[in-house]
Order: sequence, then C-alpha cells, then structure tokens
Amino acid sequence: MTEAVLEAPPAGLQRLRRLFVILLLGFASGLPLALTGGAMQAWLTVDGLDLVTLGFLSLIGIPYTFKFLWAPLIDRFDLPLLGRRRGWIVLLLLLLAAALLAMSTLSPSRNLALFASAAVLVACLSATLDVVIDAYRTDLLAPAERGLGGSLTVLGYRLAMVLSGGITLIWAEQWQSWPQVYRVMAALAATVGVLALALMPPLP
Repeated sequence: MTEAVLEAPPAGLQRLRRLFVILLLGFASGLPLALTGGAMQAWLTVDGLDLVTLGFLSLIGIPYTFKFLWAPLIDRFDLPLLGRRRGWIVLLLLLLAAALLAMSTLSPSRNLALFASAAVLVACLSATLDVVIDAYRTDLLAPAERGLGGSLTVLGYRLAMVLSGGITLIWAEQWQSWPQVYRVMAALAATVGVLALALMPPLP
C-alpha cells in the first residue's frame, strides 16, 4: 500500500495534466472550424469560384447546428481498447487529418463535388468531436475544476481559430498554395491526436 502511494504521481501534477489535456482538446476542437469556413472561402475565391457557389458551400457548416441529433448515439457506444470517450476522440482526430489531407488533393474548380463532400465530412467529424470533447471534459474534471476547464477550452479553441482562420491566410500567400496549407493542418490534427492518446487520463 505504501509503495503504491509513493509511486503515484503527485496530486498537483495530475491536476496540471488534466488541465493541459483540456487545453489541448480545446485546440483540437477549434482547429477544423475555419478550414470549412473562412479559410476555405478564401481558397475557393482564389480558385475562381463564383459567388453563387461560394454561398452554397457556406452551408457546409450546418452539421455544427444539428450535432445534438447524433450526440446520444456517441454517448451510448464506446470504442474498444482506449476506454470511454478517449477512443472516439483519437479516432475522430485521425479521421479529420485524413479528410483534410483528402481536401488538399482536390481542386475546388475541377472537382467541386468531391471537394464539397470532403469538406462536409470534415464538418461532420469536427461537430462530433465537439460533442465527445465536451462529454470527456465533464467526466474528467471535478466540479470545482469545471469553470477553469471551460476557460481553458475556450482559450485552446481561440488559439486554434487564430491559427486556422488567420495565420493560414499568411501561409497561403507566402507559399502560394492552399493545398500545402491543408496538408500542414492535416499533419497538425494527426499530431494532436497522438498527443491526446499519450496524455489523456482514462475515465473510471
């Protein structure tokens, strides 16, 4: 019993780990939003699409509005091996990386239907990820930590929005390549997925 107590990480380090994971997951939650919103609209404009098409593709964000419809299914079923919530989070982040990579291989002007399908997939995966992250944060944090956890989620979300919604515009101009920007975002999503897998504490 004494050895187990001595080997356990200090409570302060455990709390810092939990809060850092919440910050990281907030970042993961915010990363895809602009990539199917403002950043994507900029890419479509550069690629020469007309205003009607731009307006139609703005509907890609609808899954964020209706994610409550499939939230009960995600809450009911857990993936094996990684435990409650964690399996969904890691899987969704890796699928997001694959979907963003798929977008980077398509030209909006030449393969509009495929490009739009990939963008809708990104939006659906991102909306589902939001649901799972919110549930994981609620289960992981003690009631006294949830206020701070909510603040860290918003901080991570906003940092991701600055990156995917602002800095990507600078990168696209410097590299003259939106596909390259989306490849970098895909790699970042995959990296966050690996970090989440390594750092997320299992739920009881």
